[in-house]
Amino acid sequence: MTDQSASISLAQKYGSPVPRYTSYPTAPHFSESVNEGTYRGWLGALGGSDTLSLYLHVPFCDRLCWFCGCHTKQTLRYDPISTYVAHLLKEIDLVAAAVGGAPKVSNVHFGGGSPSMLRPDDLGRIIARLRAGFSFGERPEISIEVDPGDITPDRVEAMAEAGLSRASIGVQDFDEKVQEAINRPQSFELTSEVISAMRGAGVHSVNLDVLYGLPHQTETTLSSTIQQVVSLAPDRVALFGYAHVPWMKTHMKMIDESALADIDGRFAQAQLAASLLVEAGYERIGFDHFARHDDTMAVAARGGRLRRNFQGYTDDPASALVGMGASAIGETVQGYVQNIVPTGLYMAAIKEGRLPVAKGFALGPEDIARRWVIERLMCDMALSQNATKEKFGELAGPILLEAADLAQGDEDGLFVADGDTYRVTEAGRPFVRVLAAHFDAYLKQGKARHSVAV
Repeated sequence: MTDQSASISLAQKYGSPVPRYTSYPTAPHFSESVNEGTYRGWLGALGGSDTLSLYLHVPFCDRLCWFCGCHTKQTLRYDPISTYVAHLLKEIDLVAAAVGGAPKVSNVHFGGGSPSMLRPDDLGRIIARLRAGFSFGERPEISIEVDPGDITPDRVEAMAEAGLSRASIGVQDFDEKVQEAINRPQSFELTSEVISAMRGAGVHSVNLDVLYGLPHQTETTLSSTIQQVVSLAPDRVALFGYAHVPWMKTHMKMIDESALADIDGRFAQAQLAASLLVEAGYERIGFDHFARHDDTMAVAARGGRLRRNFQGYTDDPASALVGMGASAIGETVQGYVQNIVPTGLYMAAIKEGRLPVAKGFALGPEDIARRWVIERLMCDMALSQNATKEKFGELAGPILLEAADLAQGDEDGLFVADGDTYRVTEAGRPFVRVLAAHFDAYLKQGKARHSVAV
């Protein structure tokens, strides 16, 4: 059997749908048993020794990209965004009043949707309200997701005044046929101009998001896109597999399924893109991120400090993630909480003076242990038996037995025992989500449908 056919065999064998494990337990297991009162208790327990990461969700775009799996809606008018911002400002006040002590804010991230649609005055108001309500550290990381089509000189200036330090720019693919198939026209020239403007305004780090598995995408077109991406010299690249979930996102029905690669084709695309990025000098982070050697994420990965949360891989060390805005998800040591998804219902709750909590999950001791094990596998590609025992005592026993069973039953060299440590091999790296799923005590209990693992 050739190496290529062996790889294809692995893709078919381990490409089954599983969660992305940006949390454990995953969002389908959240319930209404976690409510506003629960969350107020969790926020009130935060103290001066804690650090906060603030996430603000802006669920609007001026076009609906057919590949997008985010909670967002299209609008060509700014009035709905203005109304939403007014309620977001009120939520900031409500959350700030509920937080106990004076934890320091180390990170602020604007996600969406397209938060780059925010007008300069609205962005300024949000930042000012955050600084008024929370205690900020000396050099907080402030980042924003950017659609290059939204960017104007005054928006760049506003971002610079807000202290923006990192911009995450969606590329997806530069091939015009692929762009047409996903309703995302975006030229290389525009992307390059926006990156230059951001860097000229003092943004020290630029991240680019690239997708594989898109309609009409081939290894040839993807290779060309990766070469163009590398020429832009991003500090990080996120290489995501397109998740075709039309049962969740009806606009994905606009995508021609016959133009999508099969699982073998997706795997070949992913492996090719990864190899090109590594050849260009990027270090592989987890299973779908790449970073320059001196980037803080690469440094954190080498030091065993890489984390994983609802934004994916991160070097953010904050002890709590506070999500604000419709559908935003937060995380504390006690558990997870998600805001109401529909913007109208979200704003109604804010108007009534309520924290707009929809659901969440309160963590038990075993949940915390399994969450740590899954995060270490996803981040370090390794699990130390001694570290697990020292951290969780008796709770470690059953989990380590599961790890032993997984390694002993592995016929393909994906997960191996190496002294004290269980390691995910390079052959296993693309399938680490499948390996992590072996430690998920809830996976078989739910009816949620997930995207394929490659």
